[in-house]
Amino acid sequence: MIKTKSNAPNAESKLSSAKSSPNGRIHAELRRPPPRLNLRTPAFDLQQFLDSSGLGRKLAKFSGKEIVFTQGDPANNVMYIQEGGVKLTVVNETGKEAIVAILGRGDFFGEACLGGQSIRMATATATAPTTVLVIDKEEVERVLHEEHEFSDRFIAYTLARNARIEEDLIDQLFNSSEKRLARALLLLARYGAQDQPQKVIPNVSQEMLAEMIGTTRSRVNYFMNKFRKLGFIQYDGEIHVNKSLLSVVLHD
Repeated sequence: MIKTKSNAPNAESKLSSAKSSPNGRIHAELRRPPPRLNLRTPAFDLQQFLDSSGLGRKLAKFSGKEIVFTQGDPANNVMYIQEGGVKLTVVNETGKEAIVAILGRGDFFGEACLGGQSIRMATATATAPTTVLVIDKEEVERVLHEEHEFSDRFIAYTLARNARIEEDLIDQLFNSSEKRLARALLLLARYGAQDQPQKVIPNVSQEMLAEMIGTTRSRVNYFMNKFRKLGFIQYDGEIHVNKSLLSVVLHD
């Protein structure tokens, strides 16, 4: 009978990695597989991203009335207010200035650079000691594409901002200066926002309010005194806004 060779490893090869002890026993070596590398990237923390500096973003601090950027400056970054406040103003060729927005903590500004705007169309000025996160345009574009949490919040903010601009236009066209002032005070106090209204509005002068609603300081002073007598506001340097001021806006 012809015997065929077996391809199975013989006993000698099986035990080639084994060691014998002095007492004749054989101890096999157990080789552990190398540890697996954890290739998962850390979860994106939106609030941590907005509250700290890092690659493509830096913190900038401004004192009250200090200019953040000027109308006509290159537009190459987006800014996020961590603390304080910023007003946006535009100046026409004759030097007349108008306030287009008053922004506070949690607001973005300068985002028009993402839509192709190459220069700033307004001047941004701190209204109080302010901390701003300056995010490079390229970094914002990267995070918008890669991080859904950031893109959801940013898109929601820009849509709300556009709706606010439309409401401001309607307000200017159809509402009285008294109603425009009441609405401006409520917006500054953030009534209707998701977070709790702040109720106290610091560092807003009657001149600033007059510019915001397109009237004179004397008219603002008249209505402020009226609102105070009716109990809608308390005014002693800082403006304390009561929810009852809504009645002025809702009244036809």
